Amino acid sequence: MKGLPAETDFVVIGAGVAGMRAAIELASAGRVLVLEKKEAEDSNKQLKRDGAAPALSDEDEVSLHLQDTLTAGDGLCLLEAVKTLMREGPERIEEVIAWGTEFDRDGAKLVFARQDARSHDRVLHAQGDSTGREILRVLYAKAHALKNVSMREFEFPTGLQFDSGRITGVSLINEKGLPEEVPCSAVLLATGGMGQIYRNTTNPEIATGDGVAMAFRAGAELSDMEFIQFHPTALYLKKAPRFLFSEALRREGACLRNIEMDRFMGKYHPLGELAPADVVARAILHEMEVSRAKDPFVYLDLTHLTASKVQKRFPRIYSTCLQYNIDITEDLIPVRPAAHYSMGGVRTDLNGETSLSALYAAGEAAATGVHGANRLASNSLLEGLVYGARAGRAMREELKPARKPASEQKSALSQNGPVDAGIEKLIGQIQDILWKDAGVVRTRIGMQEAVTVLEGLAPRVAHPRMRRAHEAANLHLAGLLVARSALAREESRGAHYRTDYPAHDDKKFLKHSVIKGESVRFA
Repeated sequence: MKGLPAETDFVVIGAGVAGMRAAIELASAGRVLVLEKKEAEDSNKQLKRDGAAPALSDEDEVSLHLQDTLTAGDGLCLLEAVKTLMREGPERIEEVIAWGTEFDRDGAKLVFARQDARSHDRVLHAQGDSTGREILRVLYAKAHALKNVSMREFEFPTGLQFDSGRITGVSLINEKGLPEEVPCSAVLLATGGMGQIYRNTTNPEIATGDGVAMAFRAGAELSDMEFIQFHPTALYLKKAPRFLFSEALRREGACLRNIEMDRFMGKYHPLGELAPADVVARAILHEMEVSRAKDPFVYLDLTHLTASKVQKRFPRIYSTCLQYNIDITEDLIPVRPAAHYSMGGVRTDLNGETSLSALYAAGEAAATGVHGANRLASNSLLEGLVYGARAGRAMREELKPARKPASEQKSALSQNGPVDAGIEKLIGQIQDILWKDAGVVRTRIGMQEAVTVLEGLAPRVAHPRMRRAHEAANLHLAGLLVARSALAREESRGAHYRTDYPAHDDKKFLKHSVIKGESVRFA
């Protein structure tokens, strides 16, 4: 489904679970253009491997899933948003099964697993650890069969067009490096996360905070930007991506060892390796610090587990590690914490509507209130399906009769030219300062330094022309908003941990941070 439609009713930015589910919902109402800044298949190779978690198991109850989610959210989940997820999640899962999703089964019966801080086995997997990919395969096939859905790859949205507070279209750099404008009735931001603001992240290269940056520049409210989930165990090899080793490995019996080969989690939490992810991440960082190694890490050890069972349960992890000459059934795996998931984003209501008319957001780019201060593993895929569909339904009401054809602005200068070494160095500076001062462990002094340094870098990201320069500007803005929001929250809650404020402060901060312009407020 290539080519620019003569007219477009709806633009969906992002071809992940939330974006594709919304596009399917929109197809009956008008012409839908899905923009993806890389090849769609390539962009989603590192999709969450946690699985999807509806309360479908005979042994489960919706009330238990609800309570697990609220517990993980540490006081900041929006109850109605979570109830909506619980109520509509099973229907969305049954829907993708009907469309052809092949979840793991034991005979005819779906297999449910337990993960993270869950009280029951309710997590569905596909091909062991490829759930996101399998759901997307089906969503792509469904969307491609709809004549009103067009997809364009290698398109980079650079901004939102608006008039009198209403979003009226999208500006972008097309595959040829030329600027274009695409008028439409409504826009959905489904751009995924912003993990690339950090030096160490499990997120793919495209996760540069484009959606939150575009929304903020257009005047939309963002919320909960300080809450970044850091996964404790990501592959640490210098020339390899930070491939995620899920908590399911530790639940199967994998243990953590420091550089001296000693198991250490027992010192930090009674549950050892099964402690909450943020506790495990901080413990690993402490072990790395005390090792005084120049390039510190710890080991994830599966060598005492049955090799055939590991290969069957975690086929993608096993095969990926073999590409880097690591056999996880025989070799210790070097790991470090890495940024994994952004709980915050563009502030929305239960239908994905933002504070700007005709602008919607869904998936990781949105702050729906489902995750609160910390995400319960496997709720993200479910959130993408539920809230992608809800946003699509709501956007259908925005359809306007008068539309202009998309226009292409011819330019003699390509904006997809060779990567500038100076831009890459700048991005590295942004990633380093945020990892150091707004990462797993935070302090007032550190975050003040991060804000100061990032503000000083602002002139270097002003007026971007090349595509990568736009990404640098988005990373810079997203990182600055994270640092400002984290500095304003003077407590520790969920994924936000400050050594100078290690306890909750419910009196002042049992609220959501909201940032618009220069100020952060709590509401």
